[in-house]
Amino acid sequence: MKTSEFWFDLPENLIAQTPIEPRDHSRMLCLNRQNGKLSHCHFYNIIDFLNSGDTLILNNSRVLPARLYGEKEGTGGAMEFLLLEQKEKDIWEVLVKPGKKAKPGARFTFGSGLLCAEILEVLDGGNRLVRFEYSGNFFDLLEHIGNMPLPHYITARLEDKERYQTVYSKELGSAAAPTAGLHFTNELLDKLRNKGVNIGFVTLHVGLGTFRPVKVDDITQHKMHSEHYFMPEATAKLINATKAAGKRVICVGTTSCRTVESVAKREGCVRESEGYTDIFIYPGYQFQVMDGLITNFHLPESTLIMLVSAFAGYDHVMNAYYTAVKEKYRFYSFGDAMYIGDNVEELHV
Repeated sequence: MKTSEFWFDLPENLIAQTPIEPRDHSRMLCLNRQNGKLSHCHFYNIIDFLNSGDTLILNNSRVLPARLYGEKEGTGGAMEFLLLEQKEKDIWEVLVKPGKKAKPGARFTFGSGLLCAEILEVLDGGNRLVRFEYSGNFFDLLEHIGNMPLPHYITARLEDKERYQTVYSKELGSAAAPTAGLHFTNELLDKLRNKGVNIGFVTLHVGLGTFRPVKVDDITQHKMHSEHYFMPEATAKLINATKAAGKRVICVGTTSCRTVESVAKREGCVRESEGYTDIFIYPGYQFQVMDGLITNFHLPESTLIMLVSAFAGYDHVMNAYYTAVKEKYRFYSFGDAMYIGDNVEELHV
């Protein structure tokens, strides 16, 4: 398939700039993956689509306040760092702006001197390897002086940092939020548990590559970015028990989907596993674990809309997106949700 086949026209005013309050009051477009039928409701109605014995898989990765604003020692020139990946204790791979100031040996300060950094190396692709110097705990310091790395299409100021975290976020390490989970409240999760829905957690640290555009015409020639994941033993056992009982595994977000499918592909089964995945899921892929998907609305021509099309069918998904635009759903990170399953009827709630 060609990348251009995943294009759709999205008016700029449909790109959500701020989150809906409360979290679970966003709209939700529901898609029957078997026949393409659509229904319109709100996220709190998700409880009506999940059954006792089903398992919901959530990505508990927590976003680093990874954007740092500082200045160059000596000249005072402004500098922006974006932390990408921790390589060693105090050594990180970092995206820098402006790059011309960040040559090996250059030093920078952040938070009025609370954090200092030295450029060690220029990496392939232009990122920098950086050593940080500080007193105390690095991650506590980030919470104090760091900023949330909101996607470039969000220009509004985020008043509450926690609004770009899921309520169940735990494992620090993502450069972007697993945004499908932003719709859940603790109260909604409790209602699901009381209904008999199982909750399992995996960890996949979202990298900035999730926003990287597909630049090739033939989608099979695109190379995916790599992200670190962890499948706990308890979650693996829960998935296997759910499957054995003939119940469904519903993934919250493409990151949870990529985790469970990566484990099944790499291990030949679902079991405790940790590593890096660059799995690219596009139409033609045969899903081994996932039976349902909760997700947001994604960018045109992105690997994420390709994954959704692999699960629900290209024609069904593109029609759903055209409908979402027509009905003025809110798109992207702070936008509305989609539920994709085999139990959706044509009705409005």
